Order: sequence, then structure tokens, then C-alpha cells
Amino acid sequence: MKWRYINSGAGSGQFNMDFDLQLAKNSRPDEAIFRLYQWKPFCISLGANQDADSINSVKAKFDGIDIVKRPTGGRAILHAKEITYSVIYPIDSQTSAKYIYYEINRALKQGLSLYDDRLKLIELENSQPNFPKVYKEEISTICFAVSAKDELKFSGKKLVGSAQRKLGNAILQHGSILCGNYHKKIVDYLNLTVENISSFAKEIDKTTTDLYSILKSEIDYKKLEDRLVKGFEDYFQAKFEELNLPQSAGINEIVFS
Repeated sequence: MKWRYINSGAGSGQFNMDFDLQLAKNSRPDEAIFRLYQWKPFCISLGANQDADSINSVKAKFDGIDIVKRPTGGRAILHAKEITYSVIYPIDSQTSAKYIYYEINRALKQGLSLYDDRLKLIELENSQPNFPKVYKEEISTICFAVSAKDELKFSGKKLVGSAQRKLGNAILQHGSILCGNYHKKIVDYLNLTVENISSFAKEIDKTTTDLYSILKSEIDYKKLEDRLVKGFEDYFQAKFEELNLPQSAGINEIVFS
């Protein structure tokens, strides 16, 4: 399998989601793509089937927070102090989407462990929630309120949230690697009763963590990006070919030679 790597920097919510979809559209059966990116401005992304009415769009706009729909499932995430990853991986009758999900999360763990030895204590969630039941609960509005099987946790709290979708003959998987706790402000933009704001805030504090909270130091984003790439290269035993995307390039110009 040939691997390509893109660091596309910070972009708007729509740019980031369109970029992932374009990569999936242009995918080839003999190559996988690993992309790292951030969000400017900060952005709330909603799962593909999530009702947009769950978000206070007026307040988000007033505060300069972008809103976008993800092509993948799950619930609302406030993308702020994080590194977001995406992987485009070819799939055929011999490849299981669940297995790809597991492998990608193992590679993420490898990269995070290279960033700091303390992150070797990261674990993969070993059970799968009953999502149809969970989604009937109001707290399910927040994506990080519950961990799916094989997602990354530290001391029982979710550190990396991921979502996956099959698009043609490729899997698109992307997710948030939390570097700071700004994601917890998602409760400020949910259409909640006053009584529920406090309980939701306590719940997301109880179920999530981030690299700054674990390591007690500011995150070196460049170092983290480099270690994530190295972790993927080591795990998949591949040397990545990096695509240097010109800043003036548009999404439709993303073509690999």
C-alpha cells in the first residue's frame, strides 16, 4: 500500500469537509492518504444525520464560530484547540471497515506515544455502546459524551473522537485529537434549558480529557504533527510521500501524480 501525507493547515469548516470528500472521490485502490488539519475560525461540526436545530446558530455566528455538517456520523463537536486527522483508505471484499477503524486508532496511539512517553498509557475503548439507545438521550447531542469501541481514552476519559463512512470504494475516517479543553464550550452553543447547561457541562468534563490536561504543558503542534506521521509510518511500515499543497490551490486542484 502506498501512503500519501497532506498537512493542509487551518481552514474553514466547509473547506475542511469538502477537502476530505474530494480526497475520497479521487482515491485510488493502491494508496491511502493521511491528512492533518486545523480549523479557522473555530467550528462546530454536526453529524450527517444530526438536526441543525440542536445548535444555537445565532449565538455561534455572533461569537465567530463556524458551523458545518460532516459527511460522517456522530454528534456535535466544537473544533478549536485540536489537531484533526483524516484517513482515506481503499476498501474491498477482503477489508473490514471495523478493522480499518481499529488499525487507524492503533496508529494514532503510536504517534501520540512518540510525542510523550506518558501517553503510552492511552487505551482503546473495549466496549461498544448501544447507540440507538444513547441517541434517544439528550446528552447524545454532544459527540464526546460517549466513546465508541476502539476510540482512544486516557484514564477512562475520551481523548480522540473519530467517525467513519464508506464512500464508493474508500473509507473516510476523520477525528479530533484534543489538545486543549476549549471543546467543552460546546454546551454554550446547544439549545438547552438553563437546568441542563450545568449538567451537560459536568458530563462532558467527566467523559473527556485533552493533551494539555494530561501533560500540564502547552502542546507543540508541529512536534505533535511530526510524531503522528512517524507513528503512522511505523505502524503501517510505510514511508509517507508528502504532498506540499500550494496555498493558492483550490480543492478541485488536489491531484496526485
